[in-house]
Amino acid sequence: MIDLNKEFAVTPNPNIPELHPGDKVSVHVRIKEGDRERIQEFKGTIIRLRKSGNNASFTVRRIASNGVGVERTFPLYSPRIGKVVVEQRSRVRRAQLYFMRNLTGKKAQLKQKFE
Repeated sequence: MIDLNKEFAVTPNPNIPELHPGDKVSVHVRIKEGDRERIQEFKGTIIRLRKSGNNASFTVRRIASNGVGVERTFPLYSPRIGKVVVEQRSRVRRAQLYFMRNLTGKKAQLKQKFE
């Protein structure tokens, strides 16, 4: 009998370190425009991390111009992700930081974790 979990298992991307909710990250994504390909950087805070096998993903939120919040979800095992750089780790007590959507200014800052 064939084990389907092993059959369709994907290899982890070595350019993605261990991530936690509350981390400030810089995600480098490969974007294809026509016949050209470039790397776009998306900086923000991880507000959600889903670890569900091949469907694992993480959501990054940042504040764009005019105070508009932008969220983007990235598949954890996507070959489109060039690298992820963790710039700061924060101390949080929740797994999903959806409350950050309602906060602005200094209230939206998380306490930095010193290791």
